Amino acid sequence: MGDDKIIRRCEARARGVTDSEVRRLVRTGAWTRLGSGVYIPSGIYADADERDRHFYRATAAMENFREGTALSHVSAAVMHGLETWQIPLDAVHATRNRSGGSRRGPGCVLHSSKFTEDEVTSRVGVRVLSVERTITDLSSTLSFEQAVVVGDRALRIGVTTLDELNRAIERMGRHPGRAKAARAVRFMSDRSDSVGESRSRVLMIGAQLPIPEEQPDVFDANGRWLARVDFLLPEHGVIGEFDGRIKYRRDGVATRDAEDVVFQEKLREDRLRHSGWVVVRWTWADLQTPDALVTRIREGIALAGRGSGPMGTFETRKLAGQK
Repeated sequence: MGDDKIIRRCEARARGVTDSEVRRLVRTGAWTRLGSGVYIPSGIYADADERDRHFYRATAAMENFREGTALSHVSAAVMHGLETWQIPLDAVHATRNRSGGSRRGPGCVLHSSKFTEDEVTSRVGVRVLSVERTITDLSSTLSFEQAVVVGDRALRIGVTTLDELNRAIERMGRHPGRAKAARAVRFMSDRSDSVGESRSRVLMIGAQLPIPEEQPDVFDANGRWLARVDFLLPEHGVIGEFDGRIKYRRDGVATRDAEDVVFQEKLREDRLRHSGWVVVRWTWADLQTPDALVTRIREGIALAGRGSGPMGTFETRKLAGQK
Protein backbone atom coordinates (compact mmCIF):
# COMPACT_ATOMS: atom_id res chain seq x y z
CA MET A 1 0.00 0.00 0.00
CA GLY A 2 1.41 3.37 -1.02
CA ASP A 3 0.61 6.65 -2.66
CA ASP A 4 2.74 5.83 -5.73
CA LYS A 5 -0.41 4.43 -7.37
CA ILE A 6 -2.24 7.75 -7.01
CA ILE A 7 -2.27 10.07 -10.03
CA ARG A 8 -2.47 13.82 -9.51
CA ARG A 9 -3.70 16.07 -12.32
CA CYS A 10 -0.59 18.26 -12.12
CA GLU A 11 1.64 15.19 -12.45
CA ALA A 12 -0.43 13.87 -15.37
CA ARG A 13 -0.10 17.24 -17.13
CA ALA A 14 3.66 17.18 -16.59
CA ARG A 15 3.70 13.87 -18.46
CA GLY A 16 1.73 15.29 -21.34
CA VAL A 17 -1.76 14.08 -20.41
CA THR A 18 -4.30 16.77 -21.24
CA ASP A 19 -7.43 17.59 -19.20
CA SER A 20 -9.61 16.21 -21.99
CA GLU A 21 -7.66 12.95 -21.90
CA VAL A 22 -8.11 12.79 -18.13
CA ARG A 23 -11.88 13.24 -18.55
CA ARG A 24 -11.92 10.50 -21.19
CA LEU A 25 -9.97 8.11 -18.95
CA VAL A 26 -12.47 8.67 -16.14
CA ARG A 27 -15.47 8.43 -18.49
CA THR A 28 -14.26 5.13 -19.98
CA GLY A 29 -13.55 3.69 -16.52
CA ALA A 30 -9.78 3.44 -16.92
CA TRP A 31 -9.25 5.84 -14.00
CA THR A 32 -11.28 6.24 -10.84
CA ARG A 33 -11.64 9.75 -9.45
CA LEU A 34 -10.68 9.85 -5.78
CA GLY A 35 -11.17 13.57 -5.30
CA SER A 36 -10.74 16.86 -7.08
CA GLY A 37 -7.74 16.44 -9.35
CA VAL A 38 -6.74 13.06 -7.87
CA TYR A 39 -7.19 9.68 -9.60
CA ILE A 40 -6.15 6.05 -9.46
CA PRO A 41 -6.12 3.29 -12.13
CA SER A 42 -9.51 1.58 -11.79
CA GLY A 43 -8.02 -1.91 -11.82
CA ILE A 44 -5.82 -1.14 -8.82
CA TYR A 45 -8.75 0.38 -6.92
CA ALA A 46 -11.05 -2.55 -7.77
CA ASP A 47 -8.49 -5.09 -6.53
CA ALA A 48 -7.77 -3.19 -3.29
CA ASP A 49 -9.31 -4.28 0.01
CA GLU A 50 -11.40 -1.93 2.16
CA ARG A 51 -8.43 -0.63 4.14
CA ASP A 52 -6.36 0.10 1.04
CA ARG A 53 -9.27 1.90 -0.60
CA HIS A 54 -9.65 4.03 2.50
CA PHE A 55 -5.91 4.75 2.40
CA TYR A 56 -6.17 5.95 -1.20
CA ARG A 57 -9.23 8.13 -0.50
CA ALA A 58 -7.66 9.61 2.64
CA THR A 59 -4.40 10.40 0.86
CA ALA A 60 -6.34 12.02 -1.99
CA ALA A 61 -8.55 14.01 0.37
CA MET A 62 -5.53 15.69 1.92
CA GLU A 63 -4.76 17.24 -1.46
CA ASN A 64 -7.81 19.47 -1.05
CA PHE A 65 -7.96 20.20 2.69
CA ARG A 66 -6.87 23.54 4.06
CA GLU A 67 -3.37 23.99 5.40
CA GLY A 68 -3.04 22.83 9.00
CA THR A 69 -5.50 19.95 8.66
CA ALA A 70 -4.38 16.42 9.56
CA LEU A 71 -5.89 12.99 9.04
CA SER A 72 -7.36 11.70 12.29
CA HIS A 73 -9.53 9.03 13.93
CA VAL A 74 -9.99 5.92 11.77
CA SER A 75 -8.16 7.47 8.79
CA ALA A 76 -5.10 8.08 10.96
CA ALA A 77 -5.43 4.52 12.29
CA VAL A 78 -5.27 3.18 8.74
CA MET A 79 -2.26 5.36 7.92
CA HIS A 80 -0.47 4.11 11.06
CA GLY A 81 -1.31 0.47 10.32
CA LEU A 82 -3.45 0.08 13.44
CA GLU A 83 -6.28 -2.43 13.88
CA THR A 84 -9.67 -1.15 12.69
CA TRP A 85 -11.91 -4.00 13.82
CA GLN A 86 -15.57 -3.16 13.09
CA ILE A 87 -14.83 0.55 12.61
CA PRO A 88 -16.63 1.88 9.51
CA LEU A 89 -14.23 2.88 6.74
CA ASP A 90 -16.75 4.58 4.49
CA ALA A 91 -15.76 8.16 5.39
CA VAL A 92 -12.38 9.87 5.55
CA HIS A 93 -11.78 11.60 8.90
CA ALA A 94 -9.60 14.67 9.33
CA THR A 95 -9.22 17.30 12.04
CA ARG A 96 -8.84 21.04 11.61
CA ASN A 97 -6.85 22.86 14.27
CA ARG A 98 -9.71 24.97 15.56
CA SER A 99 -12.19 24.83 18.41
CA GLY A 100 -15.43 24.70 16.45
CA GLY A 101 -17.02 24.13 13.06
CA SER A 102 -17.02 20.36 12.62
CA ARG A 103 -18.97 19.16 9.62
CA ARG A 104 -19.85 15.97 7.79
CA GLY A 105 -20.12 15.68 4.03
CA PRO A 106 -20.35 12.84 1.50
CA GLY A 107 -17.52 10.45 2.33
CA CYS A 108 -15.79 12.89 4.67
CA VAL A 109 -15.97 13.96 8.31
CA LEU A 110 -14.09 17.12 9.27
CA HIS A 111 -13.55 17.40 13.03
CA SER A 112 -12.54 20.61 14.75
CA SER A 113 -10.18 20.26 17.70
CA LYS A 114 -7.07 22.00 18.93
CA PHE A 115 -3.78 20.16 18.55
CA THR A 116 -0.11 21.09 18.61
CA GLU A 117 2.41 20.33 15.89
CA ASP A 118 4.14 17.77 18.10
CA GLU A 119 0.93 15.75 17.84
CA VAL A 120 1.32 15.60 14.06
CA THR A 121 3.48 13.19 12.09
CA SER A 122 3.90 12.37 8.41
CA ARG A 123 2.91 9.22 6.58
CA VAL A 124 3.73 8.98 2.85
CA GLY A 125 4.07 12.74 2.87
CA VAL A 126 0.64 13.31 4.41
CA ARG A 127 -0.05 15.06 7.72
CA VAL A 128 -1.48 12.57 10.22
CA LEU A 129 -2.20 12.93 13.93
CA SER A 130 0.12 10.85 16.09
CA VAL A 131 -0.57 7.30 17.19
CA GLU A 132 -1.27 8.46 20.75
CA ARG A 133 -3.63 11.22 19.67
CA THR A 134 -5.36 8.81 17.27
CA ILE A 135 -5.94 6.20 19.97
CA THR A 136 -7.31 8.72 22.47
CA ASP A 137 -9.55 10.30 19.80
CA LEU A 138 -10.93 6.88 18.87
CA SER A 139 -11.24 5.79 22.50
CA SER A 140 -13.41 8.82 23.25
CA THR A 141 -15.85 7.93 20.46
CA LEU A 142 -15.77 4.15 19.93
CA SER A 143 -17.14 1.39 22.12
CA PHE A 144 -14.90 0.18 24.95
CA GLU A 145 -14.32 -3.09 23.09
CA GLN A 146 -13.32 -1.42 19.82
CA ALA A 147 -11.02 1.02 21.60
CA VAL A 148 -9.21 -1.71 23.53
CA VAL A 149 -8.71 -3.70 20.33
CA VAL A 150 -7.09 -0.68 18.65
CA GLY A 151 -4.89 0.13 21.64
CA ASP A 152 -3.84 -3.46 22.28
CA ARG A 153 -2.55 -3.83 18.74
CA ALA A 154 -0.67 -0.53 18.85
CA LEU A 155 1.00 -1.54 22.12
CA ARG A 156 1.77 -5.05 20.88
CA ILE A 157 3.55 -3.88 17.72
CA GLY A 158 5.45 -1.29 19.74
CA VAL A 159 4.31 1.95 18.08
CA THR A 160 3.35 3.44 21.45
CA THR A 161 3.48 2.73 25.17
CA LEU A 162 1.03 2.98 28.04
CA ASP A 163 3.03 5.89 29.45
CA GLU A 164 2.67 7.75 26.15
CA LEU A 165 -1.04 7.00 26.01
CA ASN A 166 -1.54 8.24 29.55
CA ARG A 167 0.28 11.45 28.68
CA ALA A 168 -2.07 11.83 25.72
CA ILE A 169 -5.01 11.41 28.10
CA GLU A 170 -3.64 14.22 30.25
CA ARG A 171 -3.44 16.44 27.19
CA MET A 172 -7.17 15.97 26.59
CA GLY A 173 -7.86 18.43 29.41
CA ARG A 174 -11.59 18.84 29.89
CA HIS A 175 -12.53 17.00 26.72
CA PRO A 176 -16.00 15.46 27.24
CA GLY A 177 -14.71 12.05 26.13
CA ARG A 178 -11.71 12.02 28.45
CA ALA A 179 -13.19 9.70 31.09
CA LYS A 180 -14.28 7.23 28.44
CA ALA A 181 -10.87 7.28 26.77
CA ALA A 182 -9.06 6.97 30.10
CA ARG A 183 -11.03 3.85 31.03
CA ALA A 184 -10.16 2.21 27.70
CA VAL A 185 -6.46 3.07 28.02
CA ARG A 186 -6.42 1.73 31.57
CA PHE A 187 -7.33 -1.74 30.31
CA MET A 188 -5.15 -1.83 27.17
CA SER A 189 -2.38 -4.39 27.07
CA ASP A 190 0.78 -5.04 25.08
CA ARG A 191 0.42 -8.81 25.58
CA SER A 192 -2.60 -9.45 23.35
CA ASP A 193 -1.73 -11.30 20.14
CA SER A 194 -5.03 -10.97 18.28
CA VAL A 195 -8.37 -9.23 18.05
CA GLY A 196 -9.96 -12.35 19.52
CA GLU A 197 -7.72 -12.26 22.58
CA SER A 198 -8.44 -8.56 23.11
CA ARG A 199 -12.17 -9.16 22.83
CA SER A 200 -11.92 -12.10 25.23
CA ARG A 201 -10.21 -9.96 27.84
CA VAL A 202 -12.82 -7.21 27.40
CA LEU A 203 -15.52 -9.82 27.96
CA MET A 204 -13.87 -10.94 31.20
CA ILE A 205 -13.59 -7.34 32.39
CA GLY A 206 -17.23 -6.62 31.61
CA ALA A 207 -18.43 -9.80 33.30
CA GLN A 208 -16.49 -9.01 36.50
CA LEU A 209 -14.41 -12.14 36.06
CA PRO A 210 -10.87 -12.13 37.46
CA ILE A 211 -8.50 -10.15 35.21
CA PRO A 212 -6.19 -12.80 33.76
CA GLU A 213 -2.47 -13.09 33.32
CA GLU A 214 -1.80 -12.89 29.58
CA GLN A 215 0.60 -15.10 27.63
CA PRO A 216 2.31 -16.63 30.68
CA ASP A 217 4.58 -19.68 30.46
CA VAL A 218 3.34 -22.62 32.53
CA PHE A 219 5.66 -25.20 34.11
CA ASP A 220 4.95 -28.53 35.81
CA ALA A 221 5.97 -29.49 39.35
CA ASN A 222 9.43 -30.52 38.10
CA GLY A 223 10.01 -27.18 36.39
CA ARG A 224 9.42 -28.61 32.92
CA TRP A 225 7.92 -26.09 30.48
CA LEU A 226 4.43 -27.11 29.43
CA ALA A 227 3.05 -24.29 27.31
CA ARG A 228 2.55 -20.59 26.83
CA VAL A 229 -1.17 -20.04 27.30
CA ASP A 230 -3.47 -17.19 26.30
CA PHE A 231 -5.01 -16.52 29.71
CA LEU A 232 -4.28 -17.74 33.21
CA LEU A 233 -6.31 -17.34 36.39
CA PRO A 234 -3.60 -18.59 38.78
CA GLU A 235 -5.62 -18.15 41.98
CA HIS A 236 -8.46 -20.17 40.50
CA GLY A 237 -6.51 -22.90 38.69
CA VAL A 238 -8.00 -22.08 35.28
CA ILE A 239 -6.42 -21.61 31.87
CA GLY A 240 -8.34 -19.88 29.08
CA GLU A 241 -7.48 -20.47 25.44
CA PHE A 242 -8.84 -18.48 22.51
CA ASP A 243 -8.70 -20.80 19.52
CA GLY A 244 -8.55 -18.55 16.47
CA ARG A 245 -5.48 -20.06 14.85
CA ILE A 246 -6.59 -23.37 13.31
CA LYS A 247 -7.53 -23.02 9.64
CA TYR A 248 -10.08 -25.18 7.89
CA ARG A 249 -11.19 -25.49 4.30
CA ARG A 250 -14.40 -23.78 3.22
CA ASP A 251 -16.22 -27.11 3.42
CA GLY A 252 -15.36 -27.25 7.13
CA VAL A 253 -12.93 -30.15 6.81
CA ALA A 254 -9.53 -29.67 8.41
CA THR A 255 -6.49 -29.73 6.15
CA ARG A 256 -3.71 -32.17 6.97
CA ASP A 257 -1.67 -29.37 8.54
CA ALA A 258 -4.68 -28.29 10.59
CA GLU A 259 -5.32 -31.85 11.71
CA ASP A 260 -1.73 -32.04 12.96
CA VAL A 261 -2.21 -28.74 14.81
CA VAL A 262 -5.38 -30.11 16.43
CA PHE A 263 -3.51 -33.25 17.53
CA GLN A 264 -0.61 -31.24 18.96
CA GLU A 265 -3.05 -28.95 20.76
CA LYS A 266 -4.71 -32.00 22.32
CA LEU A 267 -1.37 -33.30 23.61
CA ARG A 268 -0.53 -29.85 24.96
CA GLU A 269 -3.89 -29.58 26.70
CA ASP A 270 -3.51 -33.06 28.17
CA ARG A 271 -0.20 -31.99 29.76
CA LEU A 272 -1.82 -28.91 31.28
CA ARG A 273 -4.78 -30.90 32.65
CA HIS A 274 -2.42 -33.55 34.04
CA SER A 275 -0.72 -30.79 36.05
CA GLY A 276 -4.05 -29.91 37.64
CA TRP A 277 -5.20 -26.99 35.48
CA VAL A 278 -8.76 -26.71 34.24
CA VAL A 279 -8.67 -25.62 30.59
CA VAL A 280 -11.53 -23.66 29.06
CA ARG A 281 -11.28 -23.20 25.30
CA TRP A 282 -13.37 -20.94 23.06
CA THR A 283 -13.55 -19.72 19.46
CA TRP A 284 -14.69 -16.71 17.44
CA ALA A 285 -18.20 -18.14 17.39
CA ASP A 286 -18.28 -18.33 21.20
CA LEU A 287 -17.54 -14.60 21.42
CA GLN A 288 -20.89 -14.03 19.71
CA THR A 289 -22.66 -15.57 22.72
CA PRO A 290 -20.83 -13.87 25.60
CA ASP A 291 -23.26 -14.89 28.34
CA ALA A 292 -22.80 -18.57 27.48
CA LEU A 293 -19.03 -18.16 27.38
CA VAL A 294 -18.96 -16.39 30.75
CA THR A 295 -21.00 -19.24 32.19
CA ARG A 296 -18.46 -21.77 30.88
CA ILE A 297 -15.57 -19.84 32.42
CA ARG A 298 -17.40 -19.63 35.76
CA GLU A 299 -18.10 -23.36 35.57
CA GLY A 300 -14.38 -23.92 34.94
CA ILE A 301 -13.54 -21.88 38.05
CA ALA A 302 -16.07 -23.89 40.08
CA LEU A 303 -14.67 -27.18 38.76
CA ALA A 304 -11.11 -26.15 39.61
CA GLY A 305 -12.27 -25.20 43.10
CA ARG A 306 -13.37 -28.76 43.71
CA GLY A 307 -9.97 -30.17 42.79
CA SER A 308 -6.62 -30.20 44.56
CA GLY A 309 -5.29 -27.31 42.50
CA PRO A 310 -2.54 -27.08 39.89
CA MET A 311 0.99 -28.36 40.47
CA GLY A 312 3.86 -26.27 39.22
CA THR A 313 4.52 -22.61 38.51
CA PHE A 314 4.05 -19.96 35.87
CA GLU A 315 6.10 -17.02 34.67
CA THR A 316 5.06 -13.95 32.68
CA ARG A 317 8.03 -13.31 30.41
CA LYS A 318 8.78 -10.53 27.99
CA LEU A 319 7.25 -11.30 24.61
CA ALA A 320 9.00 -11.05 21.26
CA GLY A 321 8.75 -7.53 19.92
CA GLN A 322 8.15 -5.90 23.30
CA LYS A 323 10.38 -3.00 24.27
